Amino acid sequence: IVFFPKSLAELEVLCNHLYEGTDLAQRMRAEKVLLELIDSPDCLSQCQLLLEQGTTSYAQLLAATCLSKLVSRASPLPVEQRIDIRNYILNYVASQPKLAPFVIQALVQVIAKITKLGWFEVLKDQLIFRDVIADVKKFLQGTVDHYIIGVMILSELTQEMNLVDYSRPSAKHRKIATSFRDTSLKDILMLACSLLKELLAKPLTLQDQRQQSLAMQLLKLVLNCLNFDFIGNSADESADDLCTVQIPTNWRTIFLEPETLDLFFDLYHSLPPMLSQLALSCLVQFASARRSLFSNPERAKYLGNLIKGVKQILENPQGLSDPGNYHEFCRFLARLKTNYQLGELVMVKDYPEVIQLIANFTITSLQHWEFAPNSVHYLLTLWQRMVASVPFVKTAEPHLLDTYAPEITKAYITSRLECVPVVIRDGLEDPLDDTATVFQQLEQLCTVSRCEYEKTCTLLVQLFDQNAQNYQKLLQSSSRNPLEITVQEGRLAWLVYFVGTCVGGRLTYTSTDEHDAMDGELSCRVFQLISLMDAQLPQSSNEKVELAILWFLDQFRKTYVGDQLQHTSKV
Repeated sequence: IVFFPKSLAELEVLCNHLYEGTDLAQRMRAEKVLLELIDSPDCLSQCQLLLEQGTTSYAQLLAATCLSKLVSRASPLPVEQRIDIRNYILNYVASQPKLAPFVIQALVQVIAKITKLGWFEVLKDQLIFRDVIADVKKFLQGTVDHYIIGVMILSELTQEMNLVDYSRPSAKHRKIATSFRDTSLKDILMLACSLLKELLAKPLTLQDQRQQSLAMQLLKLVLNCLNFDFIGNSADESADDLCTVQIPTNWRTIFLEPETLDLFFDLYHSLPPMLSQLALSCLVQFASARRSLFSNPERAKYLGNLIKGVKQILENPQGLSDPGNYHEFCRFLARLKTNYQLGELVMVKDYPEVIQLIANFTITSLQHWEFAPNSVHYLLTLWQRMVASVPFVKTAEPHLLDTYAPEITKAYITSRLECVPVVIRDGLEDPLDDTATVFQQLEQLCTVSRCEYEKTCTLLVQLFDQNAQNYQKLLQSSSRNPLEITVQEGRLAWLVYFVGTCVGGRLTYTSTDEHDAMDGELSCRVFQLISLMDAQLPQSSNEKVELAILWFLDQFRKTYVGDQLQHTSKV
């Protein structure tokens, strides 16, 4: 049995074992004592002792952890006691703003939990836990450190309100989250935006660590507001490309002011990379605002402002050399086509220049195949969706995709062929081994490759003939160089994948006899390669080429070996 209360020295030894100890048995004993401390009637006085007299940050962290568990219990503490705990913590962090950041974070979390769980509680005819914005405004009148704590409280509260606690009824969570959305969230977003404007209006001395910290907390707060689950559909985080942000109708005014978007583009250009990527993450959410929030003219104006921002970023691309910025910008570009139609994009004044800048950016990204491979997915998503929309565009404005789509396809093909000798020579990880990524990218490319198909087909025929001839010469030469043969087989594997991709991209309603004949030109080359590879058996075989051939045969079967196809196809 563990007896409480314990002396400060005993509690500090426990903290040491819990957070810094390397002995597992000691740590488990400390955890057991911690659990018993939470259930003990002396818990609050022991936490107070640790906060007021503790000599280490870990002592304060232990107190915050105990309080967090105490206020989250299924059987809540009396209302008066919870008000006292909340006011005590607010006064404590206000009087000690220089606490370790992880201690402040843990204490702020306790305030957020108390506020959420007591959101509907009434004392003397008042909803006593809802005056949190008023409490925070007191912090905003203090020093920079107080300012940061105030923003952290709002940020943590917004996140806590959005967090589903599966140990409690989901209906109660939705009721609280919806009430918070309707009564407080818009005010919090407007406050955060006005504070960011103030921050941007001052000369930013970003060597000042506290100012950086303030900018980061404000951007995280805006992001938490925009990531809020507004309608309770708990969108799956992994379904990133399908995301539409269900912005409430009464937020329209914020979104219709051009200054709102300008603010975040300005922040991107003014802040260092770690912070500017947060500004881009906010812009990703702004670009995903549901279409029905705007009337048609409003939506066109809003899209125009987004495109203007894209143009500025691509004309000053130095920030995109940071991997975080680059990734968020690629997500931002993909969201433009997820949420807007090609017919709307081509009507934007800057469209011709911007589509050229995006094409050049994509080509450069594809050529640097070793840099941020996960981000390429978003660029290919953009082009795939743009090209897929071409048959449905009714406007007279040129979409220019017939100019740029073949260039994107060419950049992808040539960059993958060029990577083969580098991968083999330097012993790098072969992109072909990551078949899940390869298949995903090829499925996106198959739509893009059919745009101005003649150009892609001519390129592939030329590359295939050239590489197949080189391969044949190497096989017949007396000094068979195994390294060169491996390089050539790697290139042929990619080329077979590309042919399968092009053949698999055929659409019945847009295909012509000429295109079917081109598919035939490409396919017969793969069948000839199969004969050449079979002739090497059993002495030698290449698994990568054989897997590529299986992929091609599968695509060919789906497209041309079926009941519903006309037998007179030119293939």
